[in-house]
Amino acid sequence: MHKAYTSDAHLMQTPTPQASGSYGATRARVETYFDKTATKVWDRLTSDAPVSRIRETVRKGRDDMRARMLACLPDDLSGARVLDAGCGTGMMTQELAARGADVVAVDISPQLVGIAEARMPEALRPRVSFHAGDMLDAALGRFDAVMAMDSLIYYRAEDIRAALENLGARSSGPVVFTVAPRTPLLMGMWYAGKAFPRSDRSPVMIPHAPKRLAHVTRDIGRLRDVGRVSVGFYISQALEFRS
Repeated sequence: MHKAYTSDAHLMQTPTPQASGSYGATRARVETYFDKTATKVWDRLTSDAPVSRIRETVRKGRDDMRARMLACLPDDLSGARVLDAGCGTGMMTQELAARGADVVAVDISPQLVGIAEARMPEALRPRVSFHAGDMLDAALGRFDAVMAMDSLIYYRAEDIRAALENLGARSSGPVVFTVAPRTPLLMGMWYAGKAFPRSDRSPVMIPHAPKRLAHVTRDIGRLRDVGRVSVGFYISQALEFRS
Protein backbone atom coordinates (compact mmCIF):
# COMPACT_ATOMS: atom_id res chain seq x y z
CA MET A 1 0.00 0.00 0.00
CA HIS A 2 1.30 3.45 -0.84
CA LYS A 3 0.98 6.50 1.33
CA ALA A 4 -0.06 9.53 -0.66
CA TYR A 5 -3.34 8.22 -1.38
CA THR A 6 -6.58 9.63 -2.64
CA SER A 7 -8.16 13.04 -2.96
CA ASP A 8 -11.85 13.92 -2.82
CA ALA A 9 -11.27 16.23 -5.78
CA HIS A 10 -10.92 13.25 -8.09
CA LEU A 11 -13.74 10.92 -7.09
CA MET A 12 -14.67 8.20 -9.54
CA GLN A 13 -18.45 7.99 -9.60
CA THR A 14 -18.86 4.23 -9.89
CA PRO A 15 -22.60 3.47 -9.91
CA THR A 16 -24.03 1.69 -6.91
CA PRO A 17 -25.61 -1.68 -7.90
CA GLN A 18 -29.32 -1.28 -8.39
CA ALA A 19 -31.47 -2.30 -5.45
CA SER A 20 -33.97 -4.01 -7.72
CA GLY A 21 -32.90 -7.62 -7.24
CA SER A 22 -31.73 -9.75 -4.37
CA TYR A 23 -29.23 -7.13 -3.19
CA GLY A 24 -31.92 -4.56 -2.48
CA ALA A 25 -34.24 -7.05 -0.81
CA THR A 26 -31.46 -8.44 1.40
CA ARG A 27 -30.22 -4.96 2.28
CA ALA A 28 -33.72 -4.04 3.46
CA ARG A 29 -33.89 -7.13 5.71
CA VAL A 30 -30.45 -6.38 7.14
CA GLU A 31 -31.44 -2.78 7.86
CA THR A 32 -34.66 -3.84 9.60
CA TYR A 33 -32.86 -6.44 11.71
CA PHE A 34 -29.94 -4.33 12.90
CA ASP A 35 -31.78 -1.02 13.21
CA LYS A 36 -35.00 -2.26 14.82
CA THR A 37 -34.69 -5.84 16.13
CA ALA A 38 -31.14 -6.42 17.30
CA THR A 39 -29.68 -3.03 18.20
CA LYS A 40 -29.52 -3.76 21.95
CA VAL A 41 -28.06 -7.23 21.33
CA TRP A 42 -25.21 -5.84 19.21
CA ASP A 43 -24.66 -2.93 21.56
CA ARG A 44 -24.06 -5.40 24.39
CA LEU A 45 -22.17 -7.99 22.33
CA THR A 46 -19.63 -5.42 21.13
CA SER A 47 -19.06 -3.95 24.59
CA ASP A 48 -17.38 -5.38 27.69
CA ALA A 49 -20.74 -6.12 29.31
CA PRO A 50 -21.36 -9.69 30.54
CA VAL A 51 -22.97 -11.96 27.92
CA SER A 52 -23.99 -15.60 27.69
CA ARG A 53 -21.37 -18.28 27.05
CA ILE A 54 -22.60 -18.66 23.48
CA ARG A 55 -22.34 -14.94 22.80
CA GLU A 56 -18.95 -14.90 24.49
CA THR A 57 -17.67 -17.25 21.77
CA VAL A 58 -19.12 -14.93 19.12
CA ARG A 59 -17.42 -11.94 20.77
CA LYS A 60 -14.08 -13.81 20.89
CA GLY A 61 -14.44 -14.96 17.30
CA ARG A 62 -15.17 -11.45 16.08
CA ASP A 63 -12.14 -10.10 17.96
CA ASP A 64 -9.93 -12.74 16.32
CA MET A 65 -11.36 -12.05 12.86
CA ARG A 66 -10.92 -8.31 13.21
CA ALA A 67 -7.25 -8.84 14.09
CA ARG A 68 -6.80 -11.19 11.12
CA MET A 69 -8.29 -8.65 8.73
CA LEU A 70 -6.26 -5.77 10.15
CA ALA A 71 -3.09 -7.83 9.60
CA CYS A 72 -3.70 -7.35 5.85
CA LEU A 73 -2.97 -3.62 6.26
CA PRO A 74 0.19 -1.77 7.38
CA ASP A 75 0.51 -0.92 11.06
CA ASP A 76 1.00 2.72 10.05
CA LEU A 77 -1.96 3.99 8.04
CA SER A 78 -1.13 7.68 8.32
CA GLY A 79 -2.55 9.51 5.32
CA ALA A 80 -4.62 6.55 4.13
CA ARG A 81 -8.35 6.89 3.50
CA VAL A 82 -10.08 3.66 4.53
CA LEU A 83 -13.72 2.61 4.22
CA ASP A 84 -15.18 0.60 7.10
CA ALA A 85 -18.08 -0.90 5.16
CA GLY A 86 -20.68 -2.04 7.65
CA CYS A 87 -19.00 -0.40 10.64
CA GLY A 88 -21.62 -1.53 13.18
CA THR A 89 -20.72 -0.16 16.61
CA GLY A 90 -17.32 1.01 15.40
CA MET A 91 -14.77 -1.47 16.77
CA MET A 92 -12.92 -1.80 13.44
CA THR A 93 -13.25 1.95 12.92
CA GLN A 94 -11.48 2.70 16.19
CA GLU A 95 -8.56 0.42 15.37
CA LEU A 96 -8.13 1.88 11.88
CA ALA A 97 -8.21 5.42 13.24
CA ALA A 98 -5.70 4.47 15.97
CA ARG A 99 -3.31 3.42 13.20
CA GLY A 100 -3.60 6.90 11.69
CA ALA A 101 -6.15 6.30 8.94
CA ASP A 102 -8.82 8.75 7.88
CA VAL A 103 -11.84 6.46 8.19
CA VAL A 104 -15.18 6.66 6.44
CA ALA A 105 -17.44 4.53 8.65
CA VAL A 106 -20.75 3.57 7.07
CA ASP A 107 -23.54 1.28 8.19
CA ILE A 108 -27.08 0.63 6.99
CA SER A 109 -28.32 1.05 10.58
CA PRO A 110 -28.51 4.64 11.85
CA GLN A 111 -28.85 3.30 15.40
CA LEU A 112 -25.58 1.37 15.22
CA VAL A 113 -23.85 4.37 13.65
CA GLY A 114 -25.08 6.42 16.62
CA ILE A 115 -23.55 3.92 19.04
CA ALA A 116 -20.28 3.96 17.09
CA GLU A 117 -20.14 7.75 17.23
CA ALA A 118 -20.86 7.82 20.98
CA ARG A 119 -18.12 5.25 21.68
CA MET A 120 -15.44 6.92 19.57
CA PRO A 121 -12.58 8.18 21.78
CA GLU A 122 -12.28 11.95 21.65
CA ALA A 123 -8.72 11.83 20.36
CA LEU A 124 -9.76 9.77 17.32
CA ARG A 125 -12.90 11.71 16.34
CA PRO A 126 -11.15 14.08 13.89
CA ARG A 127 -10.06 11.07 11.82
CA VAL A 128 -13.53 9.55 11.39
CA SER A 129 -16.49 10.47 9.22
CA PHE A 130 -19.70 8.55 10.02
CA HIS A 131 -22.49 7.87 7.53
CA ALA A 132 -25.77 5.95 7.75
CA GLY A 133 -26.61 4.36 4.41
CA ASP A 134 -25.49 1.94 1.72
CA MET A 135 -21.85 0.85 1.97
CA LEU A 136 -21.71 0.79 -1.85
CA ASP A 137 -22.76 4.41 -2.28
CA ALA A 138 -20.37 5.98 -4.82
CA ALA A 139 -20.76 9.36 -3.10
CA LEU A 140 -18.54 8.04 -0.28
CA GLY A 141 -15.62 8.48 -2.67
CA ARG A 142 -12.34 6.69 -3.27
CA PHE A 143 -10.20 4.78 -0.81
CA ASP A 144 -6.82 3.22 -0.21
CA ALA A 145 -8.38 0.14 1.40
CA VAL A 146 -11.79 -1.23 2.27
CA MET A 147 -12.69 -3.37 5.29
CA ALA A 148 -16.03 -5.19 5.22
CA MET A 149 -16.29 -7.46 8.24
CA ASP A 150 -19.41 -9.65 8.26
CA SER A 151 -21.31 -7.14 6.10
CA LEU A 152 -21.49 -9.32 2.95
CA ILE A 153 -22.37 -12.59 4.69
CA TYR A 154 -26.09 -12.36 3.83
CA TYR A 155 -25.65 -11.95 0.07
CA ARG A 156 -25.60 -14.30 -2.90
CA ALA A 157 -22.46 -14.81 -4.99
CA GLU A 158 -23.60 -12.49 -7.78
CA ASP A 159 -24.33 -9.73 -5.27
CA ILE A 160 -20.90 -10.16 -3.67
CA ARG A 161 -19.33 -9.98 -7.12
CA ALA A 162 -21.16 -6.72 -7.87
CA ALA A 163 -20.13 -5.31 -4.49
CA LEU A 164 -16.47 -6.22 -5.04
CA GLU A 165 -16.53 -4.71 -8.53
CA ASN A 166 -17.99 -1.50 -7.08
CA LEU A 167 -15.60 -1.26 -4.13
CA GLY A 168 -12.57 -2.50 -6.05
CA ALA A 169 -13.02 0.19 -8.69
CA ARG A 170 -12.84 2.84 -5.96
CA SER A 171 -9.97 1.39 -3.93
CA SER A 172 -6.28 1.61 -4.78
CA GLY A 173 -5.58 -1.16 -2.30
CA PRO A 174 -7.29 -4.30 -1.01
CA VAL A 175 -10.92 -4.96 -0.23
CA VAL A 176 -10.77 -7.25 2.81
CA PHE A 177 -14.07 -8.93 3.61
CA THR A 178 -15.61 -11.99 5.20
CA VAL A 179 -18.05 -14.68 4.13
CA ALA A 180 -19.70 -17.57 5.91
CA PRO A 181 -17.73 -20.66 4.75
CA ARG A 182 -19.44 -23.80 3.49
CA THR A 183 -18.69 -26.00 6.50
CA PRO A 184 -20.93 -28.95 7.46
CA LEU A 185 -22.02 -27.13 10.64
CA LEU A 186 -22.95 -23.89 8.89
CA MET A 187 -24.65 -25.72 6.03
CA GLY A 188 -26.72 -27.66 8.57
CA MET A 189 -27.67 -24.44 10.34
CA TRP A 190 -28.47 -22.83 6.98
CA TYR A 191 -30.83 -25.62 5.94
CA ALA A 192 -32.46 -25.63 9.38
CA GLY A 193 -32.99 -21.90 9.12
CA LYS A 194 -34.55 -22.27 5.68
CA ALA A 195 -36.81 -25.06 6.92
CA PHE A 196 -37.91 -23.34 10.13
CA PRO A 197 -38.05 -19.59 9.46
CA ARG A 198 -39.02 -17.22 12.27
CA SER A 199 -40.03 -13.62 11.99
CA ASP A 200 -37.48 -12.59 14.62
CA ARG A 201 -34.58 -14.52 13.09
CA SER A 202 -31.66 -12.51 11.76
CA PRO A 203 -31.18 -12.43 7.97
CA VAL A 204 -30.00 -15.85 6.82
CA MET A 205 -26.26 -16.10 6.16
CA ILE A 206 -25.45 -17.62 2.76
CA PRO A 207 -22.40 -19.91 2.95
CA HIS A 208 -19.79 -19.62 0.18
CA ALA A 209 -16.76 -21.63 -0.89
CA PRO A 210 -13.74 -19.34 -1.49
CA LYS A 211 -12.78 -21.26 -4.66
CA ARG A 212 -16.26 -20.70 -6.06
CA LEU A 213 -16.12 -16.98 -5.29
CA ALA A 214 -12.68 -16.79 -6.90
CA HIS A 215 -14.18 -18.35 -10.03
CA VAL A 216 -17.14 -15.96 -10.03
CA THR A 217 -14.86 -12.91 -9.67
CA ARG A 218 -11.96 -14.06 -11.86
CA ASP A 219 -12.72 -11.54 -14.63
CA ILE A 220 -12.77 -8.50 -12.32
CA GLY A 221 -9.83 -9.17 -10.01
CA ARG A 222 -7.87 -11.53 -7.78
CA LEU A 223 -9.15 -13.18 -4.62
CA ARG A 224 -6.80 -14.32 -1.84
CA ASP A 225 -7.70 -16.56 1.10
CA VAL A 226 -6.76 -14.76 4.32
CA GLY A 227 -7.87 -17.56 6.63
CA ARG A 228 -10.73 -18.83 8.74
CA VAL A 229 -11.75 -18.12 12.33
CA SER A 230 -13.79 -20.74 14.15
CA VAL A 231 -14.59 -20.06 17.79
CA GLY A 232 -17.66 -21.74 19.22
CA PHE A 233 -20.66 -20.40 17.34
CA TYR A 234 -18.62 -17.93 15.30
CA ILE A 235 -17.30 -19.28 11.99
CA SER A 236 -16.10 -16.86 9.35
CA GLN A 237 -13.73 -16.81 6.37
CA ALA A 238 -11.60 -13.76 5.49
CA LEU A 239 -10.76 -12.98 1.88
CA GLU A 240 -8.80 -10.21 0.17
CA PHE A 241 -9.87 -8.84 -3.23
CA ARG A 242 -7.79 -6.68 -5.55
CA SER A 243 -9.11 -5.43 -8.87
